[in-house]
Amino acid sequence: MVDTVITAGVDGSGESMAAVDWAADEAVRHGVPLRLVHAWLWQPVDVPIVQDRDVQERAAHGILRDAQTRAAQRHPELECTAAVVDDTAVSALLREAGRGRTLVLGTRGHGRLLGFLLGSYGQQVIAAAEGPVVSVRAAAPDDARPAEGGEILVGQQGSPRESADVLEFAFRAAAARGAGVRAVRAWNLPPVQAYALGGLEVMDEAGGPVPYEEKALAEALAPWRDRYPHVPVAEHVELGSAGQVLLSQSPGARLVVVGRRVRHAPVGVRIGSVAHAVLHHAPCPVAVVPHS
Repeated sequence: MVDTVITAGVDGSGESMAAVDWAADEAVRHGVPLRLVHAWLWQPVDVPIVQDRDVQERAAHGILRDAQTRAAQRHPELECTAAVVDDTAVSALLREAGRGRTLVLGTRGHGRLLGFLLGSYGQQVIAAAEGPVVSVRAAAPDDARPAEGGEILVGQQGSPRESADVLEFAFRAAAARGAGVRAVRAWNLPPVQAYALGGLEVMDEAGGPVPYEEKALAEALAPWRDRYPHVPVAEHVELGSAGQVLLSQSPGARLVVVGRRVRHAPVGVRIGSVAHAVLHHAPCPVAVVPHS
């Protein structure tokens, strides 16, 4: 991962300003600069009242000035730059995601029951970004956020190599906050075909599916425990859907970190069911890290 900058996408909404706050805090924690980006592309339309390019351009720069002032008031010592990018939102944000350490976007809230709306721009960016993208929502008036230093919840899937980038992001986030990591691995009963193909032999040797999954999680965590010996680690293995298991562990978490496999659908790339569930229903910011 590139360590040069943390970037926040800004559109003037309350959600994007929450993203600015989160990104500024994160930049200070990691000792890197903050970059604020607003995508604005002049596209004349057949409506005279909105044809004034200068007015629209001044408004775009005004949005960034407000965001930069907000970040400066929050962290006067933080190095912060801002840029209006002459491009469509998705294209601009994808380019930013590939050049920095983390891209931060705002998410619109719908309340505790309905979850949170991940806008079409955000969904496209998260699904195709080369680097980690963090989705942040604006806090509701009755929102009870965990105190600084709360646990970093991370979902571990696949082999140690497959989940390396996801675990690295989680451990670095925890170390920067003086927090612990709660690593979750969900599993399901193997399909009937596995019995006929002898696919359960490895599980039998491990003493059953639960010990097998616990061993797989421990092996994936081992190098990161060694690299971050001062980060407390809790391990959780549970039978069930990965998205549901992660969400059941998310109350009290400061950040949820999930991976994203690159999968191409008929109409483009997909986020994946686990990331989709967590992005829409987790009560805290969510980081989606693409597998290398």
